[in-house]
Amino acid sequence: NFTVCGCGLSVTLYPSLEAPNYRTFQIDEGFVRNWLFEIIETDVMVMTMPDLHQYQIKRSKYKVHYIYVQHSLVSLHMVYRKGAFDHYDTILCAGPHHVKEIRAMEALYNLPPKNLIKYGYGRLDAILEEAQKRPRKEKPVGAPKHVLVAPSWGPKGTLESGVGAEIIDQLLKEGYKVTLRPHPQTVKFSKVKIDAILKKHSDDPMFIYEGDIAGQDSLHDSDFMISDWSGAALDYAFGLNKPVLFVNVPRKVNNPDYKKLNIEPIESEIREKIGTVINSNNFSLGKIIPKIPKSINKYYYKISPNSFIETLNKITGSRNDSP
Repeated sequence: NFTVCGCGLSVTLYPSLEAPNYRTFQIDEGFVRNWLFEIIETDVMVMTMPDLHQYQIKRSKYKVHYIYVQHSLVSLHMVYRKGAFDHYDTILCAGPHHVKEIRAMEALYNLPPKNLIKYGYGRLDAILEEAQKRPRKEKPVGAPKHVLVAPSWGPKGTLESGVGAEIIDQLLKEGYKVTLRPHPQTVKFSKVKIDAILKKHSDDPMFIYEGDIAGQDSLHDSDFMISDWSGAALDYAFGLNKPVLFVNVPRKVNNPDYKKLNIEPIESEIREKIGTVINSNNFSLGKIIPKIPKSINKYYYKISPNSFIETLNKITGSRNDSP
């Protein structure tokens, strides 16, 4: 039995979880949060935040075991900053590439070995489970194809660069139904770009804006996705066996030293296997035939909650046995 505390920006953190030993706490993003993390006393801290102890949020001054849970299938050495996972004790790996990348970083930078668990990726399993409940239906002859536009975020991203607006214009012009599902960070930092798209197309019945990326309706209802370097593209291809068109914008690189590992990031290596790379110039879907993903099960682990519980038992057990 564990006592579990959820700490986040919302008091509705995991509202479906009801248990006498589960509590939630709301905390803001300022000084109090940073102070709390530095003085918190607990056996285990489970987080989805990279860059622990590199910026405002530090490890506790007490003996706490830190576990990182993946919130994406993307690589750990290109998209994330250098040292993003150095201060974690245990990493829950979503696929074999995560194990390979962490071990390579440990060897390259002479880091102490972490406890790596072949855990899987809960978001992907949720999509797979929901897909079983929603059998695909044949669309009526002549019904428009539904395109989900769901790119990553960053200064050179599809939406931030203005390329996304041009693609949406062309899709609607060619008679496609379009759902725009921007990353929350794009909405936060490039609101002007999003507002311009909404102002232009909000009255078009063939255009849908989806601000909540937690839902799955657009994933299941759409015929294919247009993305760039987003982890959502991998979720879509692996979870639904649907094709992805990748806009050829510059790589999302937050660690310029990623090439030192001599490991091609999965989001680059797998592109041609689960979809088609498209040029943003002279874009027209009429000339493009999306590929259907093949042989993708080897890229991710099936979810393994038992391995996580076993790890917690080992950590807390060793703490209780120590003098």
